[in-house]
Amino acid sequence: MIEVQSLSKRYGSNKAVDNISFTVNDGEILGFLGPNGAGKTTTMNILTGYLSSSSGNAKINGIDVLEDPIRAKKEIGYLPEQPPLYPDMTVKEYLSFIYDLKKCTLPKDSHLAEICSLVKIENVYTRLIKNLSKGYKQRVGLAQALVGNPRVLILDEPTVGLDPKQIIEIRTLIKSLGKNHTVILSSHILPEVSAVCDRIVVINKGKLVADGNPEELSKTLSADHRLTVRIEGNERNIYSLLTSIPNVNAVRCLGEKEAGAFDFTVEADEGKDIRRELFKRLSERGMPLLYSKSMEMSLEDIFLNLTGEGQAE
Repeated sequence: MIEVQSLSKRYGSNKAVDNISFTVNDGEILGFLGPNGAGKTTTMNILTGYLSSSSGNAKINGIDVLEDPIRAKKEIGYLPEQPPLYPDMTVKEYLSFIYDLKKCTLPKDSHLAEICSLVKIENVYTRLIKNLSKGYKQRVGLAQALVGNPRVLILDEPTVGLDPKQIIEIRTLIKSLGKNHTVILSSHILPEVSAVCDRIVVINKGKLVADGNPEELSKTLSADHRLTVRIEGNERNIYSLLTSIPNVNAVRCLGEKEAGAFDFTVEADEGKDIRRELFKRLSERGMPLLYSKSMEMSLEDIFLNLTGEGQAE
């Protein structure tokens, strides 16, 4: 549905976007992540036709955004971080205006009624936008993006400034929209991306640094040599046993989590699997192993690993 190939955008000698390529499949919700200044907004502005690229191309449903922008834009519904609302209009007037602006050919009354029902704004349909809460304004912004029933939705920070209840409601709505639309969601709220998105793309300093679902990235960046274990016994004796295992290079006690049982993180040399030797030695010493888990990275860990100050170019 969306194809980005070797996309670059230069401002003088500065490359805001540096030769990135990715695709978004039909019906997929893609999380688009990156720190401030990474090139996310520039990429989204190119996809929506607000900016031209310096090189490369972007296609929406096979239509090149640069070569045929009018046709391409008909496939896109865009919600910027600040919804493009007219506060002195009622919701009804505003959506009618957007309908005419987009030259929509669907039956007007039924189409707008369906959108209002979907985003749950029927009860504010005749109210002035300036009198609405932040959450309702965000819903009206989503409604304008849905006018014309575009196949692609591009949402930039859709829950910024909302309270926890409103955030949950918008997340649920985006999830439901993903059943009938292809969605790109840009967000700094990592739990939101993890909860809503099927796949994530991480961009840093204009370059694509990761592409996959959170589980795949966690397995790629994590390693089986990092374990969390819970062992019953004397804390000092457990620590001594763990540090004596060949290839173990770091052991840290996390405290007593159950009566007489302690949690430890155990890190071995890269590529070394110590689980069998660990179990054998604990059995010989009569120390029950109550819990063991590989330390897979959270989405936050992945993000920091890929975009942190120490990350290699």
